[in-house]
Amino acid sequence: MSPVLDTAFMPPQEREEVLRHALRESMVAVDIDHRLPAEDISARARFGAVGPLRSGSARATAVTIRRTPRLAREDEEPAVFLSLQISGTSLAAQNGRECLLRPGGFAVYESIAPYTLLFDEGVHQHFFRFPRAALALPERLLRDITAVPFEPDDPLVRLAFTYFSQLAVSEEIHQGGHADAVVVPSIELLRAVLTTRYGDSGLARAPLEAALGLRITQYIREHLADRDLSAARIAAAHGISVRQLYVVLSRSGISLGDWIRTRRLAECRRELAGPNGRLRTVAAIARSWGFVDATHFSRVFKQAYGMSPRDWRDLRHPRP
Repeated sequence: MSPVLDTAFMPPQEREEVLRHALRESMVAVDIDHRLPAEDISARARFGAVGPLRSGSARATAVTIRRTPRLAREDEEPAVFLSLQISGTSLAAQNGRECLLRPGGFAVYESIAPYTLLFDEGVHQHFFRFPRAALALPERLLRDITAVPFEPDDPLVRLAFTYFSQLAVSEEIHQGGHADAVVVPSIELLRAVLTTRYGDSGLARAPLEAALGLRITQYIREHLADRDLSAARIAAAHGISVRQLYVVLSRSGISLGDWIRTRRLAECRRELAGPNGRLRTVAAIARSWGFVDATHFSRVFKQAYGMSPRDWRDLRHPRP
């Protein structure tokens, strides 16, 4: 896992922004309202990753976290979050519902719709970010299951709570060679909990397609810089037809061309803003992420981010 983030070692005036940045980089962009003077803000958090799953564990003073409508419309990979309540209580609200979380319980919510998390007693939670495509669940099910409390009187909930709590803090899993081995079981356990509550056991018996969707998106990430990345190549790598590839992705709300272009643009944006952003030309960076036509790249970059790639680099690295 990554090093511990601890506000005790930060100047008070920097704490809120550091926490907001850490959440944006590790989980999702949110607005944060600590409702406390800067010097009274206290947080200790740790973030990690298990394959495509992201995890975290945090203790903090009282705070309100909001995924606003504007942030929910941001062009990023749709995600489903799992929050496990370790001690105290918290409130989650999304899609017109509110749920009170008590120790031993958990809830899920989505990145593509606004939500609010209230931690009036302070934060003590473990949490996970799952790619929405990896769960391969219908939109209606996910919409109906967000901000619904999963409580420990259910034996399946108890099993999932114990499993994910240990996974969130296990250094051996995060640092060893076992991470890839737990990705699919983790996804299937959460699928089982959600589909059982929803009352559709048939969905819980669809692990192969869920795993296929996960393998496809992971393959695309690993080959994002390849200029010859195409639907035919992706389908062949997974032993399926191009038609089946589009069916699997469409069930998860993924448009292949848009999905690839969005992630390539994000990588270009990151590299242009990085410490070596001026060591190569804009066109060279674009080509390294699969954009052959520099004019086309500049146009779609500006459409996505509201400024040209050159202006973005100049903003992050002002000329002397």
